[in-house]
Amino acid sequence: MHLLGPSLLLLEYLAFSDSSDWNFEHPGTLYSWEGACIWIPCRYTIPGGRSMLENMTLYHNYQYDKTHKRFNGTILYEAVKAGEILPQHDRIRFLGDKRSNCTIHIYPVSVKESGGLGLRMTTKNDKWMEKINLNISSLHVEAITNVGWSAKPRKAWGPKPMKFIWDGGAISKMFREQTSGMGNELPPEIHESQEVTLTCSLNFSCPGYQIQLKWSLEEPAVTSTLLNTKTVSTQSKLTFQPQWTHHGKNLSCQLWDHEDKQILSEETVGLDVKHVPKLKIEASPRGANVTEGESVTMTCQVLSSNPGYRNIAWLKDRIPLREQETLTLTLPSVTKEMSGKYRCEASNEIGLGWSEEVVLQVYHAPEPSRVEILSSPVKEGDKVEMTCVSLANPPPTNYTWHHNNITMPGRTSKTFQIPAVLLSHAGHYSCSAENRLGPGQVGQEATLDVQYPPKEVTTMIQNPTPIREGDSVTLSCNYNSSNPRVTRYEWNFQGVWKNPLREVLIIEKVRWDASPVSCAACNQWCSWAPSVNLDVQHAPRDVRVQQISTPSEIHSGHRVLLRCNFSSSRPRDVRFFWQKNGIFLKEGQELSFDAISPEDAGNYNCLVNNSIGQTTSEGRILQVLCEWLELETDRRKGRGPPTWILISLLLIDAPRRLRVSISPKDKVIEGKKVVLTCEGDANPPIYRYTWFDQNNQNLQHYDQMLRLDPVKVQQTGAYWCQAINQLGTGRSPPSTLTVYYGPETIGRQVAIGVGFCLAALLLAFWGVKLQKIWKRLRSQQGVQENSSGQSFFVRNKKVRRAPLSEDPHSLGCYNPVMEDAISYATLRFPVGDADAPGTGDAGTPETEGPSLDRDGTVTYSVVQKPRVGDYENVVSESPEDEGIHYSELVHLGIGERPLARESVEYVTLKH
Repeated sequence: MHLLGPSLLLLEYLAFSDSSDWNFEHPGTLYSWEGACIWIPCRYTIPGGRSMLENMTLYHNYQYDKTHKRFNGTILYEAVKAGEILPQHDRIRFLGDKRSNCTIHIYPVSVKESGGLGLRMTTKNDKWMEKINLNISSLHVEAITNVGWSAKPRKAWGPKPMKFIWDGGAISKMFREQTSGMGNELPPEIHESQEVTLTCSLNFSCPGYQIQLKWSLEEPAVTSTLLNTKTVSTQSKLTFQPQWTHHGKNLSCQLWDHEDKQILSEETVGLDVKHVPKLKIEASPRGANVTEGESVTMTCQVLSSNPGYRNIAWLKDRIPLREQETLTLTLPSVTKEMSGKYRCEASNEIGLGWSEEVVLQVYHAPEPSRVEILSSPVKEGDKVEMTCVSLANPPPTNYTWHHNNITMPGRTSKTFQIPAVLLSHAGHYSCSAENRLGPGQVGQEATLDVQYPPKEVTTMIQNPTPIREGDSVTLSCNYNSSNPRVTRYEWNFQGVWKNPLREVLIIEKVRWDASPVSCAACNQWCSWAPSVNLDVQHAPRDVRVQQISTPSEIHSGHRVLLRCNFSSSRPRDVRFFWQKNGIFLKEGQELSFDAISPEDAGNYNCLVNNSIGQTTSEGRILQVLCEWLELETDRRKGRGPPTWILISLLLIDAPRRLRVSISPKDKVIEGKKVVLTCEGDANPPIYRYTWFDQNNQNLQHYDQMLRLDPVKVQQTGAYWCQAINQLGTGRSPPSTLTVYYGPETIGRQVAIGVGFCLAALLLAFWGVKLQKIWKRLRSQQGVQENSSGQSFFVRNKKVRRAPLSEDPHSLGCYNPVMEDAISYATLRFPVGDADAPGTGDAGTPETEGPSLDRDGTVTYSVVQKPRVGDYENVVSESPEDEGIHYSELVHLGIGERPLARESVEYVTLKH
C-alpha cells in the first residue's frame, strides 16, 4: 500500500508529460483581436536530438482524461503525418518543420479562441503537450481607463494590449500595462523645451496584417516591430520638445486598422509641462507712444506659470526699476529720458520668465545737433558724406547746414554729400534739426580736414659752380604746401648717394653720364618733381682712332687716313693731338699719309682735351707691307708673283701704370673678404708679382691678387705691388685699406677697458693707503734714530702761548707720527758771524755775537697733543686737560749754555 500511491502519481505524471527533455520557446501570452491574425513564433527541441516529428495536433481548451490516459478538446489543427494538412484547417497553418520550428499562423482569429492552446507533438518514441495562451479582444468591448497626469477618463474600444512608455532621457515610465498584475504608473516630471521620447507599444505583430499607430501631436514618429520567441510587439516612438502651450493638454496614441480605416483603440495621457512664468505687457495708451509730460500705464499679465509665480519686477533697458514690484507700472509724467524698452519679470521654482519688451516712445523736439563725418580726414577729390545727428521723436523732417558759421542754402536733408571735395570745402560744419514739435538748437560742430599730396614739388641743385665728373653734388627737394606734413622723401637716381629719405640728396663722385634726377615729397601720398639734368662737365669720353677708307692690308705707297673721334664731351669745345710711339706729331682731328712707307709703321694714339681734362685713345698699330728687292728680281725672271714683307712697329715696354684696386671697397668691417688686385700695362706680359705693406715688408705673396679672408683690424694700412716682365720692373703707388672694428670686438674691448680702469682705481687706492702706512713707519724710525742714544724728559708747563712767529730762517713741516693731533715743528738755524742778532721765536733773549765754544744747534718743537701726562714720553694714568704744550730741547755742546726759560723744566739724563 505504501508503494501504490507513489506509483500511481508517477504514472499520472508520465501520462501527462510523457517526457521531461522536450524544450519549447514561445511568448507566454499572445494578443490579438476579432478578425485579425495571430502569429505564434515557436521553436522546440526533441529529446535525444535524432528523432523527427511524426504527428502534431493543435487543441483549444484541452483537458487530460485520466481514465483513458489521453487529452480531450477542440482540435483546431491536426497533422497525422508530417506535412499533411487537413482541408478544413486552411486558416491555421503550421509553418514549422520536423526538427526545431513550430511556428503557427492563424488568420482570421476569433474571440472564441481566447484561452489556452495545446500543442501535442509526437515522435516515434516520445510525445509532448505544450500550452500556449491567447488573449483575443472584441472590437465592441468598452474600457474606461485613467492613465494619470490629470487626464479625464475616456472611452477606448478595441484591443487591450496597449501601453505608453515615457522616456525622458535615462528614465522610462510605463503609463498603462494591460497584462494581469500590472498597474498604472505616473510619468516623470518634464520641462519646457527639454527633449523627451514617448513610446506607444502594442503587444501585437502579425506579418501581412497592416496596422498603424498615430499620435494626436503633429510630430514625426518612428514605428518598429519585434517578432521573436520572446517578444511580439509593435512600437511607435515620438520625440519632441514640450512647450508651455502643451501644458494641460491631452496626448493620445491611436491604433488604426489600415484596411477598414477605423480606430481600433486609443490611449490618452494629460501633459504636465513645467515652465517658467509666461508674461505679457498691456500698455495704455496702446502702443506706448506719448508726448513729453503725459502719463503711461503698463500692466504685466501672467499668461501661464507651472508652478505658480512668486515675484514681479520691472526693468527699463534691462536695468531694474526700484520699488516697482506690482503687476502695474504707472509713469505719471514722462520725460524723454524715460524713453526705452520696458519689460516685466516673474519667477517660480523652475526659473525666471520675462515678457517681450515694450518700447516707450516719448515725443519731443530735437535736441542740440552734432555733425558726424564718416571719413575725416579725407583726400582731395574723394567723396565726403556728413550726417546731422539729433535725437528727436518723431524724427526731424527738416535740417539746416552751416559752413564756417555761414548758412548753406538748399541743404535741408539729414546727410550732406560732396562728390569731389576741394580745399575750399575744408572748415567747420554745424547743423540744426526740426520736427513737428519745433526746431532744435545748433550743437557740436565737426571739422572737415581735406588732405592732399605735396604741391609744386621741385628738385634744386645746390652746387654754386658747374658740376664736374667726380664732384659731390647736393640736391634739395622743395614743395609749396602739404597736408599732412611731409614725412619722407624719395629720390629717383641711379648711383651712390647719402640720406635717400631726407630732403637733401648728396651724390658722391658723380658720373660723367649721370642720369637726370627727380625727387618726391611724401606724406601719405607722394608727389614727384620734374627731372633735373645734372649737366656733368667731363673730359672727352670713348676716344678712339679710326682708319678711314683703307684696305685690310696696308702696302707701302698706299694712302692712309686716321681720324680721331670721341663719343661725348662737356663742354663740346675740344682740341686733337697725335702721338706716335709716345712722341708728339701734330695737332688736328685727322692724320693722313699720302704714300705710307715702312718708316711710318708704329703705334699711334690721339689725344682729345677740353677745359676739363684730356683723354688718350688706345694705341692703333699700323703695319706696312713692303717688297724685297731680291724677290722682286725673281719675279722679273718669271719665277713667281712679288712677295711682300710685313713691317710693324710694336710698342714693347716694362710694366707701367701699375695700381692696386681694392674690392669690394677700401673701407670695410673686420671679418669680411677683401681682394687686392695689381693692375697695369706690360708688353711682354708680366710673369711675377710681389706684394708689400706700408713698411715695405715683403708679404711673400706672388700672385696678381692678394686675398684677405677674413680681414682683420691689424691689416689696416697701405699696400703696393711690384710687377716684373722680361724688360724690367714696375711699381704701383700705395693704396690704403682701412679695417674697422666690428660690434662684437668693440663690445669686448669696452668691457676689457672698464675692467682695467676698475683694477687701476683699486691699485691706486691701496697704493695711497700703503704709502701712508710706510710714511708713518719711517717717521717713527727717524725719531728713534735722532735720539742718539739719549733719553730725556721734558716737564710740560701748561701755559698757553701765542703761536710762534715765522721768519725767513724758520721752516715748518708735518709730523706724521702724531696722527691723533695737530703737530707743528719749528727748526731755527744757528746765527753765523755775519748774521744780525734777532729776537727768538719764543721771545727769549740771546747772547750777542757768536759763541766760539758752541758746536750744536737749538731745536724748538711745538706739540699739540691731547690727554698727555707730565712727561711727553710717559703715559699718564689720569687724563689731563687738552691744551697746547710747548717744549724746548737744547742740544748742549761745548760753549756757553743759553739762558733757561721759565716755562720749561729741563731734565738731564746722562748715559
